[in-house]
Amino acid sequence: MNARASSLFGGKAVSHTSNRLAKQHFDIQLCVLTYTLAIFGVIAVTAATYVTQSSTPEVTTLFARITQSYYGRWQGIFLLISPLVMAGVLAIDYRFLGTGLFANALFIGACALLLLAYTSEAFRGVQGWISLIWERTVQPAELAKLAIIIRLAQRLSKKDKPLSGVWDFIRMGMIVAIPVGIILLQGEMGSAVVILFFVMAMIIIAGVDARVILGILLAAGAMTPLLVMYMQRSGSYRFERLLAFIDPASASSDVTYQQRNAQIAVGSGGAMGQGLFQDGSLSSLNFVPEDYTDFIFSSIGETMGFAGCAALLTLYLLLVVRMIILAINTHDKFGQLIIVGVATMLMFHIYQGVGMCVGLMPVMGIPLPFVSYGGSNLTVNMAGIALVLNVTLRKPQPTHAEAPAATRPRRIKPPRGNRGAERAAKRVAAPVLPAQARTADARAPRVRQEAGPMRLDRY
Repeated sequence: MNARASSLFGGKAVSHTSNRLAKQHFDIQLCVLTYTLAIFGVIAVTAATYVTQSSTPEVTTLFARITQSYYGRWQGIFLLISPLVMAGVLAIDYRFLGTGLFANALFIGACALLLLAYTSEAFRGVQGWISLIWERTVQPAELAKLAIIIRLAQRLSKKDKPLSGVWDFIRMGMIVAIPVGIILLQGEMGSAVVILFFVMAMIIIAGVDARVILGILLAAGAMTPLLVMYMQRSGSYRFERLLAFIDPASASSDVTYQQRNAQIAVGSGGAMGQGLFQDGSLSSLNFVPEDYTDFIFSSIGETMGFAGCAALLTLYLLLVVRMIILAINTHDKFGQLIIVGVATMLMFHIYQGVGMCVGLMPVMGIPLPFVSYGGSNLTVNMAGIALVLNVTLRKPQPTHAEAPAATRPRRIKPPRGNRGAERAAKRVAAPVLPAQARTADARAPRVRQEAGPMRLDRY
């Protein structure tokens, strides 16, 4: 781990030889937190979409409710498939993923899928999905996030001071600008903002010069008005949502309908919630559109109350903190940047997904990681966690030169029985002058020093 990242992450350098987390290991805690969130998500999706049917016999078990809910059943299937995805990612050494051939191939393939989705039929104003079998769709923007993380980590880890030249800056800009541009043309702003967020975090951790970072921020600020003008001219409803967030009083009720009802649902849950699978709730009556995908936090707040929201946010906090700790204890710069990219990607998803349900962020199509319904999002997030586990499992260990300095050897005291003999030996070894010698030495004339060379002729 470079010194810049060590200082940013928490001060003192980590002793790689004495710390267990710095050694190669499979991080059980991260895996347990991930699947706890995923199981929580299956229950939350089922609760948000379950509808009581009078024609069917009443069910009382949670498994029966999950299988009767269409979205809950599919979310459970995605969860069962996720171990195969994680095993596939763990089977390949992450350092092979960092080779130029694989990173470029993955990045080009993700951009090609984005272009293919751009030619597909629009769904709610967004051309971002590719149709598969069984009425299933895949969202290439989710895959593009991991492709950008791997490609950018491979580029930034080549030098101690990346982006030090003009060509380095141009190459990095193309890695980000091409997929972000295609995503914006598709009509989706949420994924583009997520990509820009974790790209900036990776650049900072990589040790880029502060002047370059300031230049990037100034360039992004200068391009923001152009993006707003593009949204306004394209007639996108996302521009109206942005204005509604800035000035809610002047916005129409149709624009603020979803966010306003989401806030009402969160507040109506109280401390312990109204309970799961309750008829007559805002979720069951569909007063909050997309309450099983992007706005699932509103359903959690209504059904589980403050207790359920606090439990979910605690799990998220533990997950992100765990990845930050693993990044601090990672010696390889490429692996460290992968962990930082995945962690910051999930951080923005969490903040945006919760913030837009409580009025702290504008409405954007960003799902909650591991909880919101969606196969593409859950699969990509599981693959991202598998990348982190891949790094901790195979990261190189520090060399002997980087090991901490040897500690000072402890002074061994002699046995108690020999201490008196040792002190007596020291007294005998000290020379003793006779009294006459001491007196003669006391009467000896002293040599006086004067300015210039020493003079002894007067004595």
